[in-house]
Amino acid sequence: MKKQNLTIVSICFVFFVFFFMFQSKYVSLVSNSNVSRSTIIDQGLRYKLIFSVFIELHVKRIWYLNQQRTGCWITILPPPLHSPRGRLITCDRSHQYYDLCSINGPTVLDPATSTFFLQGPSTMTFPSIFKENIRPYPRKFENFVMKGIKELTITSAPQRPKCEIQHNVPALVFSAGGYTGNFWHEFNDGFIPLFITVSSVFPDQDFVLVISKARHWWVNKYAELLQAFKKAYGSHGQIHPSKNNSPLVRPRLVLVSRRGSLGRVINNEAKAKLVLEKIGFDVIVFEPNPGTPLNEAYAIINSSHAMVGVHGAALTHSLFLRPGSVFVQVVPLGLDWVAQVCFAKSARAMRLEYMEYKIKAEESSLIEKYNKNDLLIKDPVAFRGKNWSEDIMNIYLKEQNVNFDLVRFGEYFKQVYKKAKQFMDKER
Repeated sequence: MKKQNLTIVSICFVFFVFFFMFQSKYVSLVSNSNVSRSTIIDQGLRYKLIFSVFIELHVKRIWYLNQQRTGCWITILPPPLHSPRGRLITCDRSHQYYDLCSINGPTVLDPATSTFFLQGPSTMTFPSIFKENIRPYPRKFENFVMKGIKELTITSAPQRPKCEIQHNVPALVFSAGGYTGNFWHEFNDGFIPLFITVSSVFPDQDFVLVISKARHWWVNKYAELLQAFKKAYGSHGQIHPSKNNSPLVRPRLVLVSRRGSLGRVINNEAKAKLVLEKIGFDVIVFEPNPGTPLNEAYAIINSSHAMVGVHGAALTHSLFLRPGSVFVQVVPLGLDWVAQVCFAKSARAMRLEYMEYKIKAEESSLIEKYNKNDLLIKDPVAFRGKNWSEDIMNIYLKEQNVNFDLVRFGEYFKQVYKKAKQFMDKER
């Protein structure tokens, strides 16, 4: 394609976009013009990352879109040209957690204004201009989060920028903003919904993922996973567990560690590790951070027989455990309900051997700050009531650390060892 006027920043495509999210979440379309300038190298070509990242799964590579490069996607099954313009752009705002919009027709994206223009033949005219705005994130009920999400405009206005690069596949666009950086939210608000959406909309079809707010660390960590969406559905294959050819004598346990001032730190972690090793475990201390390569995390978790950690986003790595593995969630005071919602239900659904170690008041650091007879210690449910306010959340999530009663801890994990050993022996 010949170079055209590079002062025009536009992307055009015939765009079939569907917005869907797991458990009342959604997938949305968005462009982002606020990404800071940076340079990357992809297959010897240098592009400046200015406003968005496009993942072209059908060519198995990441394409960083430059503001000076424009693109078009051509629809597979365009609707009849005589269809009313309003039927080509639809938005459903009836859901509590998300707005759902779709475009089915030739579309031009102007990333400078974050506007999608529905495109049609020059001879086509319509009595009125159709316009919708959408904020691309599946937590519509949280205003403070949604304010930080770039708003997208969808319109049938005739003033649209010129298209420069065309593609013959549809696009699916979503945001990696919001709570991105929290591992639990990255999956619950992102990858799991995306997985379901791809299965529903593009089960056997090439497509392009258009990702807003795709920061460098996020791209580096998840590029391979994003490409796997296409591979999984194109081949109808499955992800197989990693194999370790060396014979294991002791069940392998991953101890998920927390550090810093975020709360729920195991203060006597080193001693707890010694107890676990004395029981018979081969213990691996795993302290993930946003830069931890996903394939490395997968290899560690998937090759283990048991995993234990205090309630927190890092326990989302339990997704990598094999069915039959033992998953122990350490539940601090006041977090029973959130432990169930975030991890217990999904663990059982994944056929893990799910267990809970519920700490007693004497094992909580809150006992050092509050009287043991205070309601927040004796009966957290009654103390909280129906009000999970930020103040209450900070008490139980951020102020609270764990000091294991090592005798009680040891007795409990003898049961965990038996289950993990049984699982290991079945593999032989």
